[in-house]
Order: sequence, then C-alpha cells, then structure tokens
Amino acid sequence: MKKVVIVGGGQAAASLAAKLRSEGFEGSIAMICKEEHPPYQRPPLSKKYLLGEMSLDRLYLRPLSFYDDQNITLHLGKAVHRIDPKKKQIMFGEDILGYDDLVLALGSEPRQLPVQIGGQLRNVFTVRDLADADSLAPKFNESKHVLIIGGGYIGLEAAAVAAQRGLNVTLVEMADRILKRVAAPQTSDYFRALHISRGVAIKEGINLEKLTGNGGVANVAKFSDGTALQIDFVIVGVGIFPVTDIAAEAGLSISDGITVNALGQTSDPSIWAVGDCCSFPYKDGELRLESVPHAIDQAELVAQNIMGAKVDYVPKPWFWSDQYEVKLQITGLNTGFDEVITRKTSDASVSFWYYKSNHLIAVDAMNDPRAYMVAKRLIESGKTADVSLVADPEADLKGLLKV
Repeated sequence: MKKVVIVGGGQAAASLAAKLRSEGFEGSIAMICKEEHPPYQRPPLSKKYLLGEMSLDRLYLRPLSFYDDQNITLHLGKAVHRIDPKKKQIMFGEDILGYDDLVLALGSEPRQLPVQIGGQLRNVFTVRDLADADSLAPKFNESKHVLIIGGGYIGLEAAAVAAQRGLNVTLVEMADRILKRVAAPQTSDYFRALHISRGVAIKEGINLEKLTGNGGVANVAKFSDGTALQIDFVIVGVGIFPVTDIAAEAGLSISDGITVNALGQTSDPSIWAVGDCCSFPYKDGELRLESVPHAIDQAELVAQNIMGAKVDYVPKPWFWSDQYEVKLQITGLNTGFDEVITRKTSDASVSFWYYKSNHLIAVDAMNDPRAYMVAKRLIESGKTADVSLVADPEADLKGLLKV
C-alpha cells in the first residue's frame, strides 16, 4: 500500500491530506507537525486571535476527530531533522518513517531582529505561530507603548490590533513609505492615513539603530535620525523567508525556496513541495507566493498529481488584510505596473487598479468586494478593463465582464 508522508502542520499540509482522501487515496498518510497543535489558521494570529475574538478551537483547520476518521496519522511536536532520498526515509527524533511520496510543506519563518541591535531581548516578539501569539497576547492587555518595526501587512495588522486595544503605537519603516515592496503609493497613502487617524505614529525612511534596556528587557529604541523613544515592548514584522534547510541537506535544488516543477515535484521526483517554502515555474521565470489561497490551491493539485493526474499548477493570486473596519482584498500580481487608476465609489470604498502596458494586472480593493470580484474574474480570464470606465464611479463594472 502506497505511503504518503507530509512534513508540515500548516494550511498546505492539511489541505493536501484532506484532498488525498477526498480523491479516493487509500494508502497511508502521515503528517509530521513541529508544533504540539494540529494544523491551524495563521492569519488570525495577528488579528482576531490577538484581540481575543477567536478561541483556540476555532483556530484549528479541522477537529482532531477528522484525522482519526480519515485515517491520517498525526505526529505532533516532532521536527524532521533528516531526509534520506535513497532509502526513502525521514528521521524525526528517534523515529524513522518510510515513504513512497514525501511532501514538504515546511512553510516560512519570520526574519528576526539582529542580536547586535537587541533582537535577543525578552520583550521583542514576532508573530508567526501560536507560541508567538500566546507570548504576546498578555502585552495587549496593558496600556503601554509598543514599537512595531516594519511597515508591511503584518506590521500594520499588529498596529491595528494594538491601537484597538488602547496601546500607544509607533511604527517604523526603513523605506520611504509603508508597503513599498508590495503596493503602489496610493495604497500606502490610504493605510498611512487610516492608521494616523487611529493614533498610530508612523515614522518612514529611518532605521532602528539599537534597542537598549536593563535586565534583558528593551525600554529605549534609538533611531538613525538621532531620536529615541521610550517603549515597553517591540513587535518585529520585517518579512519572512522560506524554510529549506532539510531539503538542501537532502540535496534538493534550492532557489528562492525549494525548486519544484509545474507538477509540484522537486529535483527528486518522489519528493514534492507546496506552499510558502517552494518556488514554481511562472511565465518566463519562477515565483514563490506567500498566501493561504495559494497554499490550498497548490496543495490540492499536488494531491491529485500524486495520484497520477499530471496537471500543471497555474496560480490565481489573491490576498487579503483586515485592519480596523477595513477589509483589503488584492487580486493579481502588481509587479512591473506603470499606471494606477483610482476608483472611489463612496467615502468608505475605494480601489486601485494596476496596469502594465495598458493591460490590467492587479487590483487593491478596500471595502469594495464588487470591484475585487470583477477584477479577479477579468485577470483570471486574461482580460483587461477600460481605464475610463474604471475611473468613473457611476459606471457599472459588471459590464466589463461581457466584453
């Protein structure tokens, strides 16, 4: 009987195991999870879970009974430390497990603040897993001053939670604007104004030089512009990197993540990789996506390919972020845009449409689900949108779908 072993305990791992069973796979499935918890949702960790609006059991992707019912063996609290591709075995702790197909759903890890500038201090946090969120949550019950380092979506979401909890919040971004790596200036301006209106102090274009304090706890942050700030704790949100160490040690090809072909196979055809940890063929190069929808879609396709489907993965990128009462929905990839069209239909709803060589490639929609859904269908079908119609708030976007 065929054996599938999945290394990882996130969205991709859970989706792949469930899809195998729903597709009729009758072999054994084992999942090796580094954490003591079964697979759970990550996005709410920096939002509803930190706010206390989501309980632990609601965070789990499936109840434990699901894995029993589906005959999926969970090895919780186990870290795989070696893959032997020749013997088709993995080693975790004192255990050895054989496989016919191995799936690496290793995810990603947050970039840490360097030790030289205070990254080792006890009140410096990242938000990537349950342990991080549980360590950080008590801080949000105290009226204190939090410094957030990094103006990407993780940093901004943490700032929103802190501001909603009544904390004093200062956010520092070393680029000249927040969200510079992922969004147009219009989106940066929108979220900067939103956070400032909620009392968040945003400092752009400066670096953190050092955190200093007593007894292993930071209480002063010093910046490159010569200013200093009294703080109580720090949240670091300066990006993530794919986990590739055991794949590299096993001799698998690594680029920006574990390299896979369009089917999801690594350089060893018996080993597959899915989710944040892998880069896959896209147009004339490679792409690595960090999103829940991608993790689900790719994992489900790889499950089908393990069963012999031989279908290439075609990504349909979409993302979201919740900050205060604003729901941001993003469709497409804005890389290389040369024009942005603003569509504002009310004081609460606005969208920014990205074009490249007069072709629609992405949309950021704030509290505008209709704009998001129309744009998503257009982009996925390879169609564009007339600029004058998009810019006219009175025009019915649904007419674009008939073109």
